[in-house]
Amino acid sequence: MNIGIVCYPTFGGSGVLATELGKALADKGHNIHFITYQQPVRLSGFHANIFYHEVRVPTYPLFDYPPYETALASTMVDVILNNDVELLHVHYAIPHAAAAYMAKQILAKQGKRIPVITTLHGTDITLVGRDKTYSPVVTFSMNESDALTAVSKNLKDETYKNFNIDKEIEVIHNFVDVKRFHKQPVDAFRKLISPNGEKILVHASNFRKVKRVEDVVSVFLHIQKKMPATLLLLGDGPERSEIEARARKCESHNNIKFLGKQEQMEDILPIADLFLLTSEYESFGLAALEAMAAEVPVISTNAGGLPEINIDGFSGYMSNVGDVEDMSNNALLILQNNSTLQQFKTNALAQAKKFDIENIVPLYENLYNRMI
Repeated sequence: MNIGIVCYPTFGGSGVLATELGKALADKGHNIHFITYQQPVRLSGFHANIFYHEVRVPTYPLFDYPPYETALASTMVDVILNNDVELLHVHYAIPHAAAAYMAKQILAKQGKRIPVITTLHGTDITLVGRDKTYSPVVTFSMNESDALTAVSKNLKDETYKNFNIDKEIEVIHNFVDVKRFHKQPVDAFRKLISPNGEKILVHASNFRKVKRVEDVVSVFLHIQKKMPATLLLLGDGPERSEIEARARKCESHNNIKFLGKQEQMEDILPIADLFLLTSEYESFGLAALEAMAAEVPVISTNAGGLPEINIDGFSGYMSNVGDVEDMSNNALLILQNNSTLQQFKTNALAQAKKFDIENIVPLYENLYNRMI
């Protein structure tokens, strides 16, 4: 099957999932055509069945804001016509679903039918899409898609709650390549981070307000009062400078390490003892799932789609948003006893395997076959 995939090429969950999905489909013999403005970060190396088509937006003095959506739709049309693409799968509604609708109408005038599947990932629905500036177009383009999927039941419910959608939304959960993340930790790396055997806590995000990274630091400081620990903060974003400023004022600032954006998360996560995710909202929580695949239990909030992956008392613990004390106590329950920690590690891996890429990709293939 020749499949077009449209996504943001960045570190965000939607881009990561779209890229990993494309790679997995290519491994199964499908021809995958990525259409975006730069090569996706997870698309490295040569893949015989994967093709990357860059969306070029010419600059022109008249335009304060170059019309990316128009250029994207035109590129979609070109790629579909010249590569016999049978189906278009767009990830993140804004602006991809609207551009796909435009491309679909252009192709229909030329006698070419192209089914469009839109996958909703989170902020395209819960934050950006609800803005009155975008809402009418987002609603229209979702309803005009041939199929709609959401990465969690929570996101499906939020979509129906906030938009006038007259189509069935199919839940196909995010996935993780367990084989990629489940590897033996490198002892030398762990000793470098934790020379005296401190427990290693990890957080990874885009450092936006919704992630409540200040709560991650607070939980860590509570834990440090009871036992030696080191905190690794991965990622970058608008709140990072403020969090760094706070960390420098702490007595334990030498044990809080900011590592920035990291492409090879599978090399870092296996050395961790605990993953912290204190978000105000997560449509799914892909970062937590990747941690579980690396055999790392998760301390998280119970917001959004997190209860669908983090099972309280099994793969980790959940607390109400902002309840730093409860999160800290739960973390200590896991960390203070090595046999308990090992049991939670085993459970976390078992939970991650339910969302293994080999279980989820066939669901997308079945959907594709129904659409063509």
